Amino acid sequence: MDFEPVYIVDGARSPFLKARNAPGPFAASDLAVQTGRELLLRQPFDPSDLDEVIVGCAAPSPDETNIGRVIALRLGCGYHVPGWTVMRNCASGMQALDSALLAIQRGRADLILAGGVDALSRAPILFSDDMVAWLAAWGRSRSMGQKLSTLKTLRPKYLAPVIGLLKGLTDPVAGLSMGQTAENLAHRFGVTRQDMDNYAAQSHARTRAAQHGGVFHEIVPLVDQKGMLYAEDDGAREDSTPARLAKLKPVFDKPWGNVTAGNSSQVTDGAALLLLASQTAVDRFHLKPLGRITDVQWAALDPAIMGLGPVHAASPILERHQLGLNDLDLWEINEAFAAQVLGCVAAWNEEAWCQENLGRGALGALDVQRLNVDGGAIALGHPVGASGARIVLHLLNALRARKLNRGIATLCVGGGQGGAMLIETCKE
Repeated sequence: MDFEPVYIVDGARSPFLKARNAPGPFAASDLAVQTGRELLLRQPFDPSDLDEVIVGCAAPSPDETNIGRVIALRLGCGYHVPGWTVMRNCASGMQALDSALLAIQRGRADLILAGGVDALSRAPILFSDDMVAWLAAWGRSRSMGQKLSTLKTLRPKYLAPVIGLLKGLTDPVAGLSMGQTAENLAHRFGVTRQDMDNYAAQSHARTRAAQHGGVFHEIVPLVDQKGMLYAEDDGAREDSTPARLAKLKPVFDKPWGNVTAGNSSQVTDGAALLLLASQTAVDRFHLKPLGRITDVQWAALDPAIMGLGPVHAASPILERHQLGLNDLDLWEINEAFAAQVLGCVAAWNEEAWCQENLGRGALGALDVQRLNVDGGAIALGHPVGASGARIVLHLLNALRARKLNRGIATLCVGGGQGGAMLIETCKE
């Protein structure tokens, strides 16, 4: 079946700002609005010409629950432009792009602002269930005697905070943290601690090289309420060498595990937004598309090995288009964990695993020189709602910078899923 082409006409993202054990300088909507304002100001159409605003967000704050609508209104789109929010954990930003794609292909829209955002540094601190029950009892107490009796039941342990982000990063079905699922992949495919640390160091080195080379043109600088400028990602480190990373202790499977804070993605705040358009919108506003979304695939698997989601999602795209792994010019696999990326590469190259899980022979060895060429989330960070949009945007920019044609952006998804997008550049 032939579908109308859906073009990416422009995109931008905020700097990715590492969470530093305190609320960051920007709320989630602030990140997206400052990014989106710059993006829209350089367009030949008005914000009110948009048909929809679709935003992925995994952890919206209580006062921004439908953050897509908040962002649309704050960007000046007007009351008539719908804004809504999608949530598919790590792939929320990619889901927003897919939702926009489908709306355009169905003829319901011609021009959509889509992407993702999260301010994970502002994830809430919660009360325990015991403390909530005590507060309920306190609320029911009427007389002074009842209040004194209830007060006597309060225990100091009830006041221990519950970190909302940690609860969100633990799978409620498998009962495993995301880091423990990465440990599962390392065990299954023989990924060593040295392998992980070497990969993490490479991510930092590639990101720093890209920063020094002025590669990240998609970044829109931010200014906070105190006038402080945030011009670039702040998670990449010059000193993240294999030797230094080897000194870090395991975090998720103590004391014997191999997944550490250094070979995992960073907790980060950030936004990434793209403008998607139909041919009608391209012609109407005389737009110059950067690329187009050629295909999308979603997949699901055991949550205990959720990191293999990219293999399950990208492989059907390759089969539909009769492509091999290295027929793609570039790949972006979101770096949730070094073990997870390396596990995906190993799975594609293992005959037994591919036969059992994909129903076909091994796809072979992915050329790692095509993979995450400017680094990834280990160095940049992983603001969960934004990452799916970021990897699509950067894949497109990386292809165009190298005068290449097509690539796949893919990522694993908490809960045992995977998403993948096939992207092609447009001729200038």
